[in-house]
Amino acid sequence: QMQLVESGGGSVQAGGSLRLSCAASGYAYSAYYMGWFRQAPGKEREGVACISPGGYTLYGDSVKGRFTISRDNGKNTLFLQMNSLKLEDTATYYCAAAALTFCRLGVADYRYWGQGTQVTVSS
Repeated sequence: QMQLVESGGGSVQAGGSLRLSCAASGYAYSAYYMGWFRQAPGKEREGVACISPGGYTLYGDSVKGRFTISRDNGKNTLFLQMNSLKLEDTATYYCAAAALTFCRLGVADYRYWGQGTQVTVSS
């Protein structure tokens, strides 16, 4: 069992930056693939980024070059650095954990989920 708690959300103007964190508790965090997802009102949850236990990363097309996923296995923490934020980045952001063999961004691939943190980008 793994528990995930996100933090760092908030309100920011377009073009600004935010850094999300996800604290994981439970066993074997360092062995899990970790992902960030987001869900805007009225839309399906979409994959934002994935990171393997060894640090390999995969990004969704809409965030490539702007967002960076990273992890600290010693502190059981996952991060998402979000730069050049756009209005369309407004959503609830979730971290998730999965037992995979390579990075994927499918919602169904992830077993454990946090409760989410709200990110609002305004003009």
